[in-house]
Amino acid sequence: MNEWFGNHLYITYLLIFIFMSYVYNKVFKTRKLPVLKTAIIYVLLAIGSVMLLVFQIVGLPIVLCLTVAISLMFLVRIRYFIEKRSGNRPT
Repeated sequence: MNEWFGNHLYITYLLIFIFMSYVYNKVFKTRKLPVLKTAIIYVLLAIGSVMLLVFQIVGLPIVLCLTVAISLMFLVRIRYFIEKRSGNRPT
């Protein structure tokens, strides 16, 4: 799989950037920022994605690690949803 990501660099870069943006929006974004600050943050995310792309090319499983992180975030959201739903039901 790392070989495929090495052969398709643009797709790999796009996946890394999308995954990092999702993690930023769900974990670190606390309030709405002005447009210029938001643009600066996404430029920095793009630069960080280039660094992670280099690590991916070298052989580290960056895309796989980001996928695992996002799936764990989904599991936590599902768990909170189920707890909230079962807590509202009278017993």
